Amino acid sequence: MAPNHEFSIDIRVPASTANLGAGFDCLGLALELYLHVRATVMSLPGAQAVARSRGVPGTADLPTDPDENLIFRAMNHAAKHERFRLPPIRLAVQNDIPVAAGLGSSAAAAVAGSLLAFAVAGKPLAKDVALQCAAEMEGHADNVAAALLGGLVVTFARCDGTIGVVQKRWPKMVRIVVVTPQCTLETKKSRAVLPKTVPRVDAVHNLQRSALLVAALDERRYDLLWDALQDRVHQPYRQALIPGLDDALAVPRMHGLLGVALSGAGPSVIALAIDNFNEIGKEIAGRFERRGLSASFQTLEAAQEGFTTSDKRLRQR
Repeated sequence: MAPNHEFSIDIRVPASTANLGAGFDCLGLALELYLHVRATVMSLPGAQAVARSRGVPGTADLPTDPDENLIFRAMNHAAKHERFRLPPIRLAVQNDIPVAAGLGSSAAAAVAGSLLAFAVAGKPLAKDVALQCAAEMEGHADNVAAALLGGLVVTFARCDGTIGVVQKRWPKMVRIVVVTPQCTLETKKSRAVLPKTVPRVDAVHNLQRSALLVAALDERRYDLLWDALQDRVHQPYRQALIPGLDDALAVPRMHGLLGVALSGAGPSVIALAIDNFNEIGKEIAGRFERRGLSASFQTLEAAQEGFTTSDKRLRQR
């Protein structure tokens, strides 16, 4: 398959939720909600890169200009990082991931772009390079690692700036109820309210609980997840940005509910549950609605697999 001949590559990348309570900027979980992208290499002389998008509300308004579109930007970043040139591309995007909702829409786009850059240029995939490029675009690795690899991921930054990741399977019986209030919150704004330092007691609190989350999942001690999702480092500071978030996070224990946390930078909230999904979703959504925000909810399974693609080279992971 020569890169100067017209051909198409399809790729599917999952949504993700990050932090999972106390695991700020290190824990991520892929979700069965997807970004679909078809990239067509155009062979006509003088062809210009172009994109069209459709899907959930807000998707059609995403930039089509290659200089502004995040998938194009990620492709160009990966090409610059690895010193190769990209042919002119046409993108067709079907996005089912809510935009600016804390469900990893930008991370999915960064991963899709990074992977497609290798494919359309005829380059073999290096997963660690794709992860590095996407994380540089996103600014943190938790969402992009989950979108790339699937399942639960634990990420860390090495002293040389490279990203390390451990992937773990998520228990199938534990589903994720995602409650999304009808407001958007840019990650940049949500991160701007966080303090530069936190009290040691709060840091220790989060260290204990992020470690507890991984241990509890390994040992199937789902009764410990309620404690494991408690956070003191980011959620308290973000509550002022999202009306009703304080009430949503304070939902009492109920049948089937294992714990509640803010999804990434918000405004979505996730509830880990093993039963009673609709009632849990209604209860949390109602807490936003009492504060004047309409809210929707859906029950998702964890995506145990990360990206999938029609390109054989990218499937060799």
